[in-house]
Amino acid sequence: MFPLNPTPPEKLCDAEGRPYFLWDSDMTLAAFLELLDHDDPHVRAHAVGKLLRQARTDDALTFVTLEAVERDWPLVRRHLGRRREFWEWLLPKLVGHELDA
Repeated sequence: MFPLNPTPPEKLCDAEGRPYFLWDSDMTLAAFLELLDHDDPHVRAHAVGKLLRQARTDDALTFVTLEAVERDWPLVRRHLGRRREFWEWLLPKLVGHELDA
């Protein structure tokens, strides 16, 4: 693995329990973590995409495994917006091979 420098837990969420990367949603971290583990791959992909798009890289990789991103990559990539090129560049370096589109 590689060293990560995630945001300290005491600085990750506001007083209501909403993490900084959910600035546009009224959702707690606990509720968001449930979406990351949802049975529906489309719901899961939307949450993973939001995480990869809006969180710091080190924080994103704290909440989701590379295996989970790779599993849902064809669905996740459409939710990445301007961060898509970055993740298309970074993920193959982290997993050691190109990802299926």
